Amino acid sequence: MTLQPFNIGGLSRQTGVNIETIRYYEKIGLLPPPARSQGGFRQYEDHHLQRLRFIRRGRDLGFSIDSIRALLTLAERPDSPCEGADQMVLLHLDEVERKIADLTLLRDELRKMKNCCGQVVAQCQIIGSLTAPGSAQQDAI
Repeated sequence: MTLQPFNIGGLSRQTGVNIETIRYYEKIGLLPPPARSQGGFRQYEDHHLQRLRFIRRGRDLGFSIDSIRALLTLAERPDSPCEGADQMVLLHLDEVERKIADLTLLRDELRKMKNCCGQVVAQCQIIGSLTAPGSAQQDAI
């Protein structure tokens, strides 16, 4: 189904992607440049919409621009093996799991620090926690 060409604002509304981000994706070649009207306005087609939705979903999942570029390349070859995509997902999953572990340590450290209980800064457990050697966050750095 081919829709009538639409402008950058329409593409932004349909995908939830900021107009400046759309321009950036065009500039770096992630989104192909659209045709232009006689007045110089961008005229997007269905394929731009589908590609931008793909990019948006990839970014929502935390994939880097380079990974999305590679996944788009794979998507353009539907008969090729998908082991490259599997490998990218596994690497990304490892990174996400590492970040979750780091955030869990951060959460636990902040829970220890809450509810200061001191009347003055000299008695403040929060200030003391930040200067104590061997805290979880110092070990992570």
